[in-house]
This record gives sequence, structure tokens and C-alpha cells, in this order.
Amino acid sequence: MNQDIQHMIQLKAKKAKSAMRVLSRSSADIRNNALLAMAENILKAKDDIQEVNQYDLENGEKTGLEAPLMQRLLLDDRKIARMVDNLRQVAALPDPIGEVISMGERPNGLKIGRVRVPIGVVGVVYESRPDVTVEVSALCIKSGNGVILRGGSEAIHSNNILASILSDTAAKEGVPDAIQFVDTTDRQAVYELIRLPEYIDLVIPRGSNEFVQKLMREAVIPVLGHADGICHIYVDVAADLEMAIDICMNAKIGYKVAVCNALETLLVHTDVATDFLSNFCGAMRDANVEIRGCEETQKIFSGAIPATEEDWRTEYLDYILSIRVVDDIGTAIDHIETYGSHHSDAIITESYSASQRFLKEVDSAAVYVNASTVFTDGYEFGLGAEVGISTQKLHSRGPMGLEGLTSYKYIIYGDGQVRE
Repeated sequence: MNQDIQHMIQLKAKKAKSAMRVLSRSSADIRNNALLAMAENILKAKDDIQEVNQYDLENGEKTGLEAPLMQRLLLDDRKIARMVDNLRQVAALPDPIGEVISMGERPNGLKIGRVRVPIGVVGVVYESRPDVTVEVSALCIKSGNGVILRGGSEAIHSNNILASILSDTAAKEGVPDAIQFVDTTDRQAVYELIRLPEYIDLVIPRGSNEFVQKLMREAVIPVLGHADGICHIYVDVAADLEMAIDICMNAKIGYKVAVCNALETLLVHTDVATDFLSNFCGAMRDANVEIRGCEETQKIFSGAIPATEEDWRTEYLDYILSIRVVDDIGTAIDHIETYGSHHSDAIITESYSASQRFLKEVDSAAVYVNASTVFTDGYEFGLGAEVGISTQKLHSRGPMGLEGLTSYKYIIYGDGQVRE
């Protein structure tokens, strides 16, 4: 065991814990001003950020990083503009700290309520996406939480410059040490971080299924997140097929293929399968998407590869799509329950009864009617940003914004009551 890494993580955790106590007592103006200053400083440093990002991109090419991950790694003008907008949007959101969630009076005169408070110190472990550094920092500062960031080795230079800008700005704006960045690529740092319950209150992992599952098994701190993003779209018998093609194309390749909210399995009602799949599969072929289909899909589209049982359970994060023709909406819902990951699932239909049944029976964090699954994102949901997407049910579900980074405590007002 490397004692230097162990000491370094403990020191950063202690600093974040101490900073969180100051941050949670700070005014909303101090936190908001810090976020707005961060936005300006990232904009000013755009050229420097992109120059450093080029090192990571070049290293990614040398090491054979897959194209979808290279896309995530790139910090072009659009991504930097979005990071700046993230910070400004979060600053503009209502302050969650101190919000009274409920208040009521008991028969004995006690007034009992609940008020929002920060969770404490949040450890975020992530891969590939340097913009996560900004999104997470923004939400943690706004919600009064200290944060420890540990990005992947493939983005170490990009993460380092972003974290430096954010932490230096925070210090100048009166909230020093609240953002801690782990600048070593040694994996030991991750496993030290998830074993410090005395300083860290929650761990949020963002990465591959294998990586997230391993952290969930080994952490002694609560872990919140999702391991898989096996997202489905069901094209109902009452679907507008032109709309369905547009939505399914967008959900698979219109945004990015290597994201957790991308379409991985398409379910199609048998009565519209021939009309829909003959057009849709051709479009997928033209976009270099490999189709893995059931027997009926193979009959309709000769280019389909036979789907295996494993395909229905796979998050491809690639130009691959599995397709199954189903007899009815009940079979589609059963398939989603059996093979899905409770992330994001959608129905395309003009039938009100079918849409309501789908919304009621599909047990996922985000359930859509006539819209693409790639909208499952804190920015798109109006949360400003997100620290991750949770497929768990305690304590937060779906994109985690400010509210997901808070807990609550009971506050009780009395005038001399004693319990008999």
C-alpha cells in the first residue's frame, strides 16, 4: 500500500469536511457569486483549457481509446459554452439550503417541520468526461456540500486545469477547500476514498458497469448511481411511425451512442413491425449501426444478426442495436422489467390508454411518452446540471440535481412541553 496516497486522500477529505461546515453556513449570495466567477474564469481560460485537452486527446489516440469515449473527452467550443451555462444556471436556481419542506402542529402544541440541509462531503469518481468536473462542483457549491473529485486517467490534464480554475476561484470568493481534486491516476486513490466514512458521506460513481459494481461492493460509504443504462423504446400499434423513426434515430445516434440514456433495445408491435422496421433498419444500416434482431426482425430485415439472450441484457454504448418484435404492450413491459436497468424507457403511441399503462407499469427512473430517452439529463430537466443519474430508489432517483444533494433534519418548536 502506498502510504503517500493514503495520507493525501485523508488530508483532502479532512479539508473538504472542514470547508463544508463553512460553506453550509455561507449566504446564498456568496455561493452564487462564486459560481458566476467560475463561469467567467472558465470562459477566459478557454484557449488554455483546449490546449491542455489536446494532450488528453493525443494520449487517447495513442492508447486506442474508443471513438465514443474520445467524443466524451473532447472539450470543443460547444462543451465549454455548456459548462459556463451550467454554472450560471445553477447560480440562478433557488437556494435549497434551509428550505422548509413541511411544518405542522401536533395536538400538544409542538410545531414539527423538516428543513433541507447539505449531505456533507460527496466523493465523485468518474471516467472520460472532464465536463463532469464542472457540473459536480457547481451543484456541490450551491448545495453547501464539500466535494472530492477523482476523474479518470484518460482526462487527467483536462480535469486538472478545470479543477484548478474552480478551486482557485472558490478560494478567492470566500469558500476555500470546498473543491478537492485527486490529481493522481493511481487506482489506490479510489479505494482509499470509498473507505473514509468519518469524512465522506456519499460516493457517486460514473463509469463502466464493471467499475461501478466494484465500487458498490467494496465501499463502506453509501454509493448512489447506476451500473447499467439499458434503455428501451416500444413502438406501439398506435404509433405515428414517422415520429417513431425520428425519435428512435435520435435516441440511438442523434446525440451520442456512448451515453447511459441512449437507446439499446427497440421493441416493436407485430402489427406495425413490417412497415416500421423496413424503413427504420435501412436508416440504421446507412448510419453503420449493426442490428441484432429476433426471428421476426430477421425476416423483415435480412441484414439483422440473430440476437442472443445476452443481447437483451447488454448496454452496448456503441453502434449496435437489438430489436424484438412483440405481440402487445404487456409483452413489451414484461421485456423491460426482465432485461431493463430501470434507467430510461419510452413508448411511442397515439393511444392515451396505452401511454398511461406504460407510465404506470414501467418501473424506471424516467419514463417517456413520444420523446427520446436522451433527454434524461439534469441540464435538459432544468436542474442546471447533474452529479449523476440514479436508478436506485433511496434517496434520489433519476438525474441528481440540487435536491438530490440534500438531506433534511427535523426542527421542533416548543413552549415548555414535556413527555409523560
